[in-house]
Amino acid sequence: MIVLAIDTAGVDCSVAVYDVSTDTVLARAQEALGKGHAERLAAMIDEVMHAASLVPAGLGLIGVTVGPGSFTGIRVGVAAARGLALALGIPAIGVTTLEVLAETARRKGETGAIIATIDAKRGEVYVQSFDKEGKATDEPCALLLDDARALAASSQARPVGSGVAALANSLAEADHFDIDTVARLAARQPKVTGKPAPLYLRGPDAKPQAGFAIERRA
Repeated sequence: MIVLAIDTAGVDCSVAVYDVSTDTVLARAQEALGKGHAERLAAMIDEVMHAASLVPAGLGLIGVTVGPGSFTGIRVGVAAARGLALALGIPAIGVTTLEVLAETARRKGETGAIIATIDAKRGEVYVQSFDKEGKATDEPCALLLDDARALAASSQARPVGSGVAALANSLAEADHFDIDTVARLAARQPKVTGKPAPLYLRGPDAKPQAGFAIERRA
């Protein structure tokens, strides 16, 4: 089976084509955009498909990061994954960014329990705990910094991700979600019939300004 993996949940726009049978990434592309994922995603998909000498009919699964992360970026990736899956008649699987951080740490040699963390800004951190086998032991959530510090202090698990710097009151660098890991995690998931949905742990940062809403008339 061939998996097309998509990540637009953070600063990167990343795409990869992964062959499950040989555990090989056939092609990948990544650009640190910050914003503007929608303008580049389709072209990057075409690029990796061409590099892997594949046509869309050769795909068996779409994997996509569903968050937590950039509100707009998540919507771009999930919409693209849903549209491609519908057009091709194949499953689309959502993978959380916290899962990706934890699994990437394990692939780099981490053998113990992990707390995946993402700096959510505004005095919060997105967190989720994973055991030494890589299985989630709780649900992803947004915690205030003090609560996240207490969780880390009370656990023997090692924190990973941009939230580590936030907990130390340091400037956090943006997380980069490994697209190879996204593909492998998606391939492992049960092939559900539903659609991947964005994982939003809080509302969008941008909100309509009070006093500028247009009055609705019955």
